[in-house]
Amino acid sequence: MSTALTDLCPHPIVQAPMAGGVSVPQLAAAVSEAGGLGFLAAGYKTADGMYQDIKQVRGLTGRPFGVNLFMPQPESRAGAGGPAGTAPPAPATVDVYAHQLAGEATWYDTELGDPDSGRDDGYDAKLAVLLDNPVPAVSFHFGVPGPDTLEALRRAGTLTLATATTVEEALAVQRAGADAVIAQGVEAGGHQGTHRDDPEADGSGIGLLSLVAQVSESVDLPVVAAGGIMRGSQIAAVLAAGAHAAQLGTAFLATPESGAHAVHKQALTNPLFVRTELTRAFSGRPARGLVNRFMREHGPYAPAAYPEIHHLTSPLRKAAAKAGDAQGMALWAGQGHRMARELPAGRLVEVLAAELDAARTALSVFPAEGTDR
Repeated sequence: MSTALTDLCPHPIVQAPMAGGVSVPQLAAAVSEAGGLGFLAAGYKTADGMYQDIKQVRGLTGRPFGVNLFMPQPESRAGAGGPAGTAPPAPATVDVYAHQLAGEATWYDTELGDPDSGRDDGYDAKLAVLLDNPVPAVSFHFGVPGPDTLEALRRAGTLTLATATTVEEALAVQRAGADAVIAQGVEAGGHQGTHRDDPEADGSGIGLLSLVAQVSESVDLPVVAAGGIMRGSQIAAVLAAGAHAAQLGTAFLATPESGAHAVHKQALTNPLFVRTELTRAFSGRPARGLVNRFMREHGPYAPAAYPEIHHLTSPLRKAAAKAGDAQGMALWAGQGHRMARELPAGRLVEVLAAELDAARTALSVFPAEGTDR
């Protein structure tokens, strides 16, 4: 399967699917055209919205690309490795947080969203579209589907991948029958793809290099490394650690093809934003973003309630974006955000590939231990 994965793209560079309007068809197509593997993010979209994005990508490139799905959250939707999420939170915890956010709603002159807007993200309808209209690759976040689903996608000619943040989750991905595992380190921007949202595990994430080494020694699957990668030399590092490819999100967020808000792009290198943190403030699930006012004021009190909190804060985030207020937006970013480059996506793939080649060359000429220098 490592051959199948690398056959999809000449360069071992995967553009991370970033939900919320960032991973638009233009971005995915540009990355694929340049020899990487572009991805669409179906999260938060309708099944038809996803299908329209797929049609757009096909109109822009004939090269392979992928689509990412969020696993449903109810306990009843269990994958091979266990529940993809947790039981719905107690309404009281969401109500308390909504009360705390009342001032934000007044400030932005908007209503809070309905926390009971659904927990499955239209998963079944999206899966049906992908089985009827297969794409080269499909990845899963927040868990892994059962063997029947993965086998159906395989019969349709689709390569399947699923995110894992621990060795145990990677083993669950292998047991389910996925073709590859995405090892996501704690450095990654956006949501951690944990299979089960355990508040007691907050702050216990594993760094990428350590995770890749552990996962590659524990499963017989190709590994795609994700988390904080911004340079070709870092791609070389994860390949040396056992990965077959690297997945980059924040690096592509700053490109002109990205659908991210201009304020979000500018914030990546704005000296006002000096660090990132994992927070539940915007969605109720741990996600890494640039520390801003909203995160500082509400993060400590946000409950483990995804996607209820995501729905609740959606109008606030939209209003902040409309006002160009970076202090109220979810500025998802990995730990390497200060290294972002404002290059066209295709050019960025070329630069990353050249940096990777240079790093490999440097390593190949480095004197072996015990030889004369």
